[in-house]
Amino acid sequence: MQRTPPPSPVPYEAGGPSRRALLRSAAIGGLAVAGVGAGGRGAVAAPRVTGAKVRDLTGPAHTGRFAAPWTDLGIPVRCPDGSVLLVCGDTFDGEGVGGPDWRSPVGLRSSNAAPGALLVDGAVGGTRAVGLVPESHDGGTTAIPSDVFTVGSTMYMHLMRGVIYRTHHTDFWRSDDNGATWHYLCQWPGDQYGGQFQQKTYAVADDGYCYVLSTAFDRNAVSGLLLHRVPQDALGTPAAYQPWGYADGRWDWGNPPTTVTGARRWGEICFRAMDGRYVLSWLNMSPLDLRAQVFAGPTSNLFTTPEQTTIVPTVPGRETGNAVASPYGGFIVPGSTVADLHLTVSQWYDNHNYRVMLYRVNGVTG
Repeated sequence: MQRTPPPSPVPYEAGGPSRRALLRSAAIGGLAVAGVGAGGRGAVAAPRVTGAKVRDLTGPAHTGRFAAPWTDLGIPVRCPDGSVLLVCGDTFDGEGVGGPDWRSPVGLRSSNAAPGALLVDGAVGGTRAVGLVPESHDGGTTAIPSDVFTVGSTMYMHLMRGVIYRTHHTDFWRSDDNGATWHYLCQWPGDQYGGQFQQKTYAVADDGYCYVLSTAFDRNAVSGLLLHRVPQDALGTPAAYQPWGYADGRWDWGNPPTTVTGARRWGEICFRAMDGRYVLSWLNMSPLDLRAQVFAGPTSNLFTTPEQTTIVPTVPGRETGNAVASPYGGFIVPGSTVADLHLTVSQWYDNHNYRVMLYRVNGVTG
């Protein structure tokens, strides 16, 4: 196993392009436009927000005692018992990225659930963070979480399965014991809707539905953003997912799904109901930055909703405020508000700089 990430795919992502190599090259290309306004195609530019790092959440000093010194993503979910579970992606022990004991996904815990006070003080599995679901990694396959959320006393987790960027299928799991054990519910084929139903994120609404946004899981590919709704008591029933689309001159539920915003290269996406509104946070690939939109309802017009840059790229040694070297992720911390927004932001630019961090961003409007 190489100890320095090369421009070509790293060995543990064998068989497909390296998402982290792509992030590194995209960051280099994004620096020239890091100060440009946040408007995307068809969207109205909004003033840039500011922000600051609160702390590192993972790394040898923080999560090494759980045999998880090297991990990423850290999708935060409020557990029924009031704690926060950070569901992480590719996780290693040893001296750096690609080291021994490869697991994905794993669960790290913060007993303090206040958005600005997250601090890992436990793990599913105790002193060794265990893989939450079976995944052998044979042939370079992995299980990448795209979302984790709670409805009532049940937690749900969506995973993308296969060699990186060649998603064979996605599957859905539930936990009734605060994320300690997970039980399989269902799966979807990787080629559904031309691959644009691979990466899913769920907003839990107060009308009995979850609203689901989805894209292709391939940062090299241009993808639309599709919207579905599903009753909260039928989350594990694929036939219950109803698409939103434009046909015969009108948008409606049950029409074939139509992209709800301009197609682009997407990284991670996170969709949440918040403050009587909805917030979408995502990694934008060109130019590289993290962005957010705030809108009134799940069927609002995202083509014209302002895109607000929350995290901008920089180079190692020049990180300050909301400028991050090789950023990705951007998952909304439960308990955040639009005015007090906290995100888990991942970073990878060499074998010893691969981590999840907590950021607070200021000035988001909507």
